[in-house]
Amino acid sequence: MALISKPSSTRKFFVGILSIGVLFILSISFVSRPENVSLLINNASISTPSSAFFSSDYENPLFSSSRDLWTSKEWRKIVNFYSLRFQDLIFEGLLSLNFKALCVETPRGEDVFALKEIGVNDSIGIFKKAFPPLVQFGEVIHLPYDNSTFDFVFCGNGRFDRSDRPFQFVSEIGRVLKPNGIVVVYTRLVEDLYSLNSFLRLFDCCKFVGSRKIPLLSFTVKEVVLRKKVTASDKPVNKCSLQGYRKDIIGKAEPLIEEEPLKPWITLKRNVNNIKYLPFMVDISFKRKYVYIDVGARSYGSSIGSWFRKQYPKQNRTFEIYAIEADRAFHEEYKRKKNVKLLPYAAWVRNETLFFEINRDPVQKNDGKRRGMGRIQTTIQSSFNFMGDLDKIRGFDFAHWLKNTVSEKDFVVMKMDVEGTEFDLIPKLFETGAICLIDEIFLECHYNRWQKCCPGKRSPKYQKTYAQCLDLFSSLRKSGILVHQWW
Repeated sequence: MALISKPSSTRKFFVGILSIGVLFILSISFVSRPENVSLLINNASISTPSSAFFSSDYENPLFSSSRDLWTSKEWRKIVNFYSLRFQDLIFEGLLSLNFKALCVETPRGEDVFALKEIGVNDSIGIFKKAFPPLVQFGEVIHLPYDNSTFDFVFCGNGRFDRSDRPFQFVSEIGRVLKPNGIVVVYTRLVEDLYSLNSFLRLFDCCKFVGSRKIPLLSFTVKEVVLRKKVTASDKPVNKCSLQGYRKDIIGKAEPLIEEEPLKPWITLKRNVNNIKYLPFMVDISFKRKYVYIDVGARSYGSSIGSWFRKQYPKQNRTFEIYAIEADRAFHEEYKRKKNVKLLPYAAWVRNETLFFEINRDPVQKNDGKRRGMGRIQTTIQSSFNFMGDLDKIRGFDFAHWLKNTVSEKDFVVMKMDVEGTEFDLIPKLFETGAICLIDEIFLECHYNRWQKCCPGKRSPKYQKTYAQCLDLFSSLRKSGILVHQWW
C-alpha cells in the first residue's frame, strides 16, 4: 500500500507547486508590465542599486524578452530607486503627474517605467537602440522633437559624464525643454564648487534650483536640478565677481613672494615647483573646449614645447594652442607646428601699427638664435644702454580677440610674457570683462630688477618696481583670477 500511495503524493506535490508558480507569474506580469503600472511601488521593498545602475550594457543575455527583464530583481531594484527620487521631486513641486517627460540616454528605460508607475503617464525614453515600448530610437545630440516639447527632462544613467560632446548634449536638452521646465541630471563629476560652476555655465539656458548627493552602494552621485529661463539673457558681463568657488581656489594657491628677491632669476625659477596648478585642485570636465594662449611665445621650445605640453596637468583633455608672437625670427618655426595656431602680431590694447624693438648686446650677432627679448613701442625710441633693431609690426586688440575666441564655457589657460606691456594689457582685460574668461594665468611681471652683471645696480630697461608688480598680482587674485608668478 505504501508503494501505491507514494506516486499519488508526489503528483499532488508537483501539481501544487506548478499552480503556485503560475499564479505568481501572472500576478508579477500584471503588476510589472508598463501598461498595468500602479502605485504598488509604495508597498515594495526599497534597496539601493549597485554600480550596475550606471552600466553601459543595455542588453543582458540572461533576459530573452522584455517580460523576463521586467520581472527581474535587478530591474525592480533600479525602478524602485528612481521612483523614490521622482516622488521626492513631486513633493518639492518640481515634477507633476500631468508633465510631459523625457528620459535621455536610457538603454532599458527603468526611469521611464518609474515615471509611469507613479502616474507621470506621458513619459518616453530615448537611446541609440530602441527598447519598446519604453525607449525610442534617437541620439541626444540630435533629439527628434520640436522646440519646447517637454516639461521635464531627466538624465540619470550616468551617460552625461561619458559624453564627448557635452555642449551639444546640453544644447539639445535646452531646446526641447519648455520655458520653466525642469531638467535633472545625475553626475559623478561635480565634486567641487568649480566643477559645479562649470556645469552650470553649460546650462546657460537654465537657472540653478539646487543639488544634493544621492548615495549608492559604493559611491555617491550629485543630483543637479535646473529650471529653464522664461527669457534668455545675453547681456555681457564686464566685471568679475569673487564668487565662492574662485575664493576657495585662490585660498589654496601658493602664496605670492612678498619680499623682492635679490636674485629673481633664481627665486622665480625655483618657485615653479611650488605652483598649485588649477587642474590639481578642481575637476575641469564640464567645459566646451580647452584653450592655451601663449602671449609673447617666442620660440616653440621656450614654453609651449618645454613646459605646457610636457608638464601642465591637462586631465586627458586636448587643448587648442595659440602662440602670439610679433618677432618675425620665430614665425618660420611655427609653420611646421600643425597643432599650434600662430598669431604673428603684438598683443595690444587696440588695433594699430607699432614699433617692435629687439634689444641686444652690441657684441651679439643678430642671427635670430641669440636675439634679445623684444618689446613694443608706440613711438620710435630705443632703450638707453642697448642697441636696438626696430621693425614695424601690427598690434591687435587682445581683449577684443579674446572675447571673440573663447567664452565662459571654455577652460582657458594663459601665459603672458610681454616685456612690460602687461601693465597695459591687464587693465584693458579688466575694463572689458575679458579677464573673466581666463581660468588660470602664468604672468611674468617686468620691473627694474637687480642686474646680474652689476651687483647693486638695477636695470634701466623697465620703470616699474617690484611693489607695483606685487600690486598687479594681488589685484588679480582679489578679483577672483588665479595668477601665478612666472619667470
